[in-house]
Amino acid sequence: MKSRGLIIIAAILALLFLLAGWWGLGQQKERQALAEQNEALNSSLNDLQVLKEDLAEEVDSLRVAYESLAEENTALEGSLAEVESRLSQKDAQLRSSRNQNTSQVNGLRAEIQELLATKAALEETIYAIQEENDSLKNLTGRLEADLTQVRADNEALNKMNNTIQDELKRLTLANFKATAFQVEAERRSSKATARSGRTRRIKVTFDLTNVPTEYQGTRPLYLVITNENGVPISSENPLQAQSVVGGQRMDLIAQEAKEVNVGDNQRLSFTHELSEKLDRGFYRASVYTDVGLLGAASFRLQ
Repeated sequence: MKSRGLIIIAAILALLFLLAGWWGLGQQKERQALAEQNEALNSSLNDLQVLKEDLAEEVDSLRVAYESLAEENTALEGSLAEVESRLSQKDAQLRSSRNQNTSQVNGLRAEIQELLATKAALEETIYAIQEENDSLKNLTGRLEADLTQVRADNEALNKMNNTIQDELKRLTLANFKATAFQVEAERRSSKATARSGRTRRIKVTFDLTNVPTEYQGTRPLYLVITNENGVPISSENPLQAQSVVGGQRMDLIAQEAKEVNVGDNQRLSFTHELSEKLDRGFYRASVYTDVGLLGAASFRLQ
């Protein structure tokens, strides 16, 4: 029994010894690992310390560079502000100059436009005056021609009137003749006209005043209208008549005739409706009675 106990005790002791040896070996390995790890950490710490110092130096260098850059930036900002101020002034000056130039340019353009408009108006006025001058020249030429024609017509009319006056003095009775002898060419509306194309009738009016008793009573009156050559104008019903003029019997071709009870004083008239339009020219209207020429007058149709 004792020997078995001893064996067991010896076995337990041997086991404990083995365990102690294994544990001591493990502790030794762990201490060795920790030492190695501590050495590695120390090495890393040294490296970090060196890195820290390097970084500190770099930070100092960066701080110095920053401070230098900050000072430079401040200086640049001052310079930039000055430049911006100058630029603003220049820009203001440029705008002012541009506005002034624009105003001047606009003013010049307005003046140019006004001058162009004035020039155009003057050219138009000159052109109108030239046209008016041409028209006046043409009109003057026509007026001169018309004046020449009028002078010729007046001469012809005066000649005809002189002839009529001579005939009246020679052929009318001294105490039995017409006064206030008037001839008018009338239009369709009975208004007076001098246009041959508008003339529709010839109206003759005259007075017989202080008629001697021997010439009073019923007498025939004849209206004779001739052209400047003494040719009677055409009529639908021309009348053949006779009159004693200057002691001689004269054959007449009258356009109108009437019986009149001649008294001491009266105003008489003839109205002859034209059968054909008369041409331009001079005409003569005469009124006869059976004992002579009572009166005559000339007229002109244009």
